[in-house]
Amino acid sequence: MAAPRRASRKKRFGMESGMRTVSIEEWKQTIPEFVEKTEEFYRGELAKPAYKSFSGYYGSYAQRSGQESMLRLRMTAGRVDRGKLKFIADTIRENKIRKLHFTTCQTIQLHDLTCDQVCSLMPEVLEHGIIPMGGGGDYPRNVMCSPLSGVEKGEYFDVQPWAAAAAQSLMTLVTAEKMPRKLKVGFSNSPLNATHATYRDLGFVARPDGTFDVYSAGGLGNNPKMGVRVAEQVAPDQILYYIKAMWLTFRTYGDYKNRGRARTRYLQEILGGAENYAQAYQEKLAEVRTEGEDLTIRLTPQEQEAKQGDGSEAPEDFRVIAQKQEGLYAVCWHPVGGTPTPEEFCRVADWILATEGAQLRLGPDETAYVVNLTGREVAELLKLIPDSASSAFEASVACIGASVCQVGIRDSQALLKRCVEAVREAKLPADALPQIHISGCPSSCGTHQTAAIGFRGAARMVDKKPQPAFLLVAGGVSEQGEETMGEEIGTLLEEEIPAFLVRLGSAAAQSGMSYEEWLRENPNGLREIAAEYL
Repeated sequence: MAAPRRASRKKRFGMESGMRTVSIEEWKQTIPEFVEKTEEFYRGELAKPAYKSFSGYYGSYAQRSGQESMLRLRMTAGRVDRGKLKFIADTIRENKIRKLHFTTCQTIQLHDLTCDQVCSLMPEVLEHGIIPMGGGGDYPRNVMCSPLSGVEKGEYFDVQPWAAAAAQSLMTLVTAEKMPRKLKVGFSNSPLNATHATYRDLGFVARPDGTFDVYSAGGLGNNPKMGVRVAEQVAPDQILYYIKAMWLTFRTYGDYKNRGRARTRYLQEILGGAENYAQAYQEKLAEVRTEGEDLTIRLTPQEQEAKQGDGSEAPEDFRVIAQKQEGLYAVCWHPVGGTPTPEEFCRVADWILATEGAQLRLGPDETAYVVNLTGREVAELLKLIPDSASSAFEASVACIGASVCQVGIRDSQALLKRCVEAVREAKLPADALPQIHISGCPSSCGTHQTAAIGFRGAARMVDKKPQPAFLLVAGGVSEQGEETMGEEIGTLLEEEIPAFLVRLGSAAAQSGMSYEEWLRENPNGLREIAAEYL
């Protein structure tokens, strides 16, 4: 008989700093204008581009059809607390929502909303502590964090409290003038670099000594750049100074009048290189320090019960991860394309809410993790998600795609589903292909540029007619210290990509090696197989 579960006390943290916070009531005061403009758009009185420019502030966009809307729910550091989880599940049921999506920025998007639904949901999400403002448009985006921070074996330290503090600070800049077109901030707890913190607009990268290295002015998409390391061994309680310095650096040097270049990564070019950028950033940091404003974060310990294992062992499964807390596990839940059915999401949500200590966290690759489970609870949960990814390839990433996104070129979600079906039908070994990343356009929402294998929406001429296609990118690496942009190989017709992947995976399988091992032995192997389809 398993030993009874014991509870102990664990310290969590609240946060204080000199930065002013924005209250829910202040956010709610802006809702009537959102309702007015949204109703104008749906009556045909406001053009789609004008509405998009306005609604992005509220984390909402009209979908490609112009008949339905999306609402992006910020989940700071990817953490979905139990109150928010219950609200989202209840909302899905009450509104009969047909589609939702886990994004690469660790948010949850609700799709196919009517005018009445998106207008009525806006104040409701605020009431439940979810701030959609700044979820789109020219604003600080959701602050990202390694999803298993605090429970991951081998991590340097738990960066979650500091990511939460950064998010609170950044929300004060949502209405600031002269902001970059997007400001993406990430926190990494280990060299895995799950959040791509070394090439975000601003990244805080944990060190073994309990401090952060700070990277800045990086980003994917057009003119991609790796971040510049602008500071080392920064005490975590000092990070708000570095956030303000980033804002001031862009205000001073950023090309905010040219929308195509209004991103922090262009500062490296504007200032004549990484070294000059680092110097300019340090000058702004010195200004922030001399202003006298106290931006030191003071974490206040808050006692909470820490769950302990009950002695039960978890089944061996690709989706099961042992936590650093003895006897506890996390389950990796990755619906194909990060799009669980509403029924599946609600089923999992109900189970989490009924399970002591269980918590949902979102990852930056459209994966959700359920953490703090005993072995017995892991077995229960796995039965609820039989169709979730069972290999790295099945856990591949695809942006929401052109069937929904206004700026998308190709339907990346549909392509990924066809690829997964083809590989399953071919019965390839689980390690025959790596995780692939698909973006529907050059924006790189699917982070294809640093993937082992990536695809980006394009077109290819066949008999003088453009045909749906994707640009193949290969050889990207995201791990800290090894970061590499992938090389553009060529353009494949969309209809031939599933066959190409099966051919590639079969070559690895026939060698008796994993894809990574096969590629090391055959460095030109991918190019040679791709040449048959180019």
